[in-house]
Amino acid sequence: MLPDVLTLKEAAAWLRLSERALYDLARSRQVPAALLGGKWVFPRGLLERWLAARAGGGDAPHRVAPPPVLAGSHDPLLDWAVRQSGCGLALRAGGSIEGLEVLAAGQAVAAAVHLLDADSGAWNAPAAREVLGAGGHVGITWAWRDQGLLVAPGNPLGLAAVTDLAGPGLRVVGRQNRAGSHVLLVHLLNEAGLRLDQIDFLPEPAMAEDEVAAAVAEGRAEAGFGIRAEALARGIDFVPLVRERFDLVMPRREYFEPPMQALLAFARGAAFAARAARMGGYDVGGTGRVAFNG
Repeated sequence: MLPDVLTLKEAAAWLRLSERALYDLARSRQVPAALLGGKWVFPRGLLERWLAARAGGGDAPHRVAPPPVLAGSHDPLLDWAVRQSGCGLALRAGGSIEGLEVLAAGQAVAAAVHLLDADSGAWNAPAAREVLGAGGHVGITWAWRDQGLLVAPGNPLGLAAVTDLAGPGLRVVGRQNRAGSHVLLVHLLNEAGLRLDQIDFLPEPAMAEDEVAAAVAEGRAEAGFGIRAEALARGIDFVPLVRERFDLVMPRREYFEPPMQALLAFARGAAFAARAARMGGYDVGGTGRVAFNG
């Protein structure tokens, strides 16, 4: 029995192709595949559907329609807009990196991401290109968000910078490794000359933005790294450190499909702008604009 996820060698043997030919198909996004840890892998179920569609006739590759899923990073404004817009998308929050990989595997129509490239200082485009390959995708601005330290009301410990997270006895709630907030925090710590092991993180990471705020509000941690909107929602204090761009990354064709059009049309309305203002920590002046073409 073949495994559910095939290596390049296994998939090439199953398809009776050379590994080089299959590699070229994967790089050009003509076959369901994902780039994980620098290696191409192939979901067997999607590969079987792709092959069945190809066998149906015609010389052009047949697209396997992805499920109406918006994967990637958790964002409370996005969660609310997806529900209120009636766009029909299901949310699959698992972090920015996972979102791109799910998108590459054909298991979502878009990925919500906020990933800073440390070398160029660019948001999201380099990460999308690394996972999805060059060409065929687009990044649409969802919002600019305030990221920083979430601390107890009144900031009793006087935390003011990322270096303060290394203070003695300070418990910090972290995020999962594939979350954009974790990637950004690692970058800020590196810039400050600190390592992750110098921070006393809680044993279990928070899997979403609201879990970071909850840990601080409930006294399980003295600090966390997250967005202003969740601090305001929980009545705790916030120390701003970074203004980040949060994008929706998708194949260009998905931009024109009804689910994404319904979501972005809703995001252009007055109710959306009012909600963003009430939540705080968002700049939605550029929502819906093309941030980059991959």
